[in-house]
Amino acid sequence: MKVAILGNQARAMVNFWSVLIRRLRSLGHEVLCIVPDADTDAEGRAALEAMGARVAGYPLDRKGLNPVRDAATFTALYRVFRQERPDVAFCFTIKPVIYGATAAALARVPARYAMITGLGYMFEADTPVKRVLTKVAALLYRVALSCVRTVFFQNMEDRRVFEDNHIIPHSTSVAMCRGTGVALDHFAQAEPVLDPPSFLLVGRLLEAKGLREYADAARLLKAKHPDASFRVLGPPETGPGSVPLDEVEGWSREGIIEYLGQTRDVRPYVANASVVVLPSWREGTPCSVMEGMSMGRAAVVTDAPGCREVVEEGVNGFRVPLRNPKALAAAMERFIADRTLITRMGQAGRRLAETEFDADKVSEHILRVMRLA
Repeated sequence: MKVAILGNQARAMVNFWSVLIRRLRSLGHEVLCIVPDADTDAEGRAALEAMGARVAGYPLDRKGLNPVRDAATFTALYRVFRQERPDVAFCFTIKPVIYGATAAALARVPARYAMITGLGYMFEADTPVKRVLTKVAALLYRVALSCVRTVFFQNMEDRRVFEDNHIIPHSTSVAMCRGTGVALDHFAQAEPVLDPPSFLLVGRLLEAKGLREYADAARLLKAKHPDASFRVLGPPETGPGSVPLDEVEGWSREGIIEYLGQTRDVRPYVANASVVVLPSWREGTPCSVMEGMSMGRAAVVTDAPGCREVVEEGVNGFRVPLRNPKALAAAMERFIADRTLITRMGQAGRRLAETEFDADKVSEHILRVMRLA
């Protein structure tokens, strides 16, 4: 069979779906990865091709709200599906799901599936503009999900939001999965750094990742524990909800945050950390935490949808209230005060990754639902 996987970044497809793509190829399926034309990540495209997939492009304004550009996205996807005629379309992230599932149905792709990887800033609904965007997004999702056999959710809270807003049609089945999983061999266990303690936040420079709360917590702790380090690793972002790079660099000049820029391989940075931190407002299932757990790192996360699925309180880390720098600082300080927690909770995190978040198991589950394995 020919399977089309539609996403919004080549790098994300490599990072999140490598195991799935390789498994599809090992089963003899043809794989077509559809990524934005504007994505100039030649290495990402080359990595997809090295797995045996073909790569096709389409126009996508990933963050924009321009209906003319979105109409061009829909039209281009329809043409790709008509030309390629895949047997299966698997769409993930917001715009690929909304426009891709509908375009695939119109192009008569026989089997169509969607994965909700998170709700995004449009579902925060904390301003009048966002409340309008939530209603528009709900309508578009409702249309798109009426075109798929099955929609996958990564956590129960996201599923409940969709159910409460009557977004999931009765004709569409629902499946749960443990995010994209984590490749346990690739993210091999490594001894954590104990002295001096080092905290690492991996994520795009978005306010919803809790960057400002992390900086405020670091400021509090730096005054008491100057040897501790607080690092941020991730690409800059533009558009709604982004944290300006100038602001992050200002924290570096202040001496509270070390901004490490972006990378294709997070493993060396996780290896040099004691604890991974993600004070996010909401996630699907956070890959950065799963990767840290796989490498034997304890975690501090918010008690938010998606985050609470990967951290068991007091077992492999701590959960703190949303948007609360003092609580975040207090949780991180527990690792500074008692370094044995770094090792003990890190080992528990590795065990949890092996039993619950193995990418091989996640991929097999997805393929069974799609009737491809």
